Amino acid sequence: MYKLDLTKYLKELELLVNIDSGSTTPKGIEKVAEFFKNKYAQMGWFVKMHKFDEALGPCLEARNIDQKEIDLLLIGHMDTVFPEGTAKERPFTIKGDIAYGPGVVDMKSALLSMYYVLESLNFNKFEKLPAICVALNSDEEISSIYSKEWIKELAKKSKYAVVLEPARKNGALVKERKGILKYNIEFTGVAAHAGANPQDGISAITELGYWIGELDKLNDLEAGTTVNVGVVSGGTVPNVVAEKANAVVDVRFKTENAMKKVEEAVEKLAKNPKLNGIKINITKPGFRPPMKVSKEMGKLYKIIDGIGETLNIHIEWVATGGGSDANLTAFMGVPTVDTLGPVGGGAHGIHEYLEINSIEPRVNLLREFMITLFK
Repeated sequence: MYKLDLTKYLKELELLVNIDSGSTTPKGIEKVAEFFKNKYAQMGWFVKMHKFDEALGPCLEARNIDQKEIDLLLIGHMDTVFPEGTAKERPFTIKGDIAYGPGVVDMKSALLSMYYVLESLNFNKFEKLPAICVALNSDEEISSIYSKEWIKELAKKSKYAVVLEPARKNGALVKERKGILKYNIEFTGVAAHAGANPQDGISAITELGYWIGELDKLNDLEAGTTVNVGVVSGGTVPNVVAEKANAVVDVRFKTENAMKKVEEAVEKLAKNPKLNGIKINITKPGFRPPMKVSKEMGKLYKIIDGIGETLNIHIEWVATGGGSDANLTAFMGVPTVDTLGPVGGGAHGIHEYLEINSIEPRVNLLREFMITLFK
């Protein structure tokens, strides 16, 4: 079993966690990208930076072989959900066997683990040199809006994909993920004095309220469909009939048919509003297809099961409502394994943590998986 230099690893993890790299903090993401760019360049890999939007940080692509075809696509994200200043408020700390800090498990530790696995492998001993591509994006936490086409293009050329999202807090791996669809719905009515001539107004808030009730009816927990009106806004002052209102809606679904059912219901609502004269504008700023287990993915899961037995790591597979870039690669037909990162919990919150004792075992799980695939 590979012996990890844990002291060095934790020192580098501290450096990375203490960099603010929220999705909208491009300078911080650039620092994280430069860190890994130097690491892979020192290994002699071919490294490129991609900038898909000026408001965001760069994405990093590193390959051991400069060719189009990819045997294994390794995906991670450098962004976190936290605003600038969080690292100063809650810097990297270790208490006993637990490490804390913004992005410590989601997913800066996994990015390091990926590097240490690749740095440790002597690919010259492989029967055939596998073509490895590392893809680190900078907008995963906002549904990979700008980088998803890049990931899909890489996936088209890939035989397998591994996404290094963290394992669940009990150590389980994710085998299935729900699809995600996000709506931004803008309502425009007519403003009027709420006391003097309310009859001349068309309230955008009244229409929004009607939609909230109708959208709530689309929840079907048995089928795994959830529709959450998570953000609402509207109006200006109490004595004016509201001209503007807005809703942001999160939809989760297991199947494409379930998604279509929601889409059809939303279209019907838009065509048949409660109030005459209301204007409704709908956009879909985020989408991820569901990640479903294919026959080839099932074969990879069995390989992981076998390696887990050998390494004395309990392997359990679960389904989740959360999305990742594995949704994209699996949907592209690429056999994909997700959540091979270290174990932890509390992602996106102030109590985010990493189980230090899980780092080396999970590094070896990924390492042995790659050896089994290509040796």
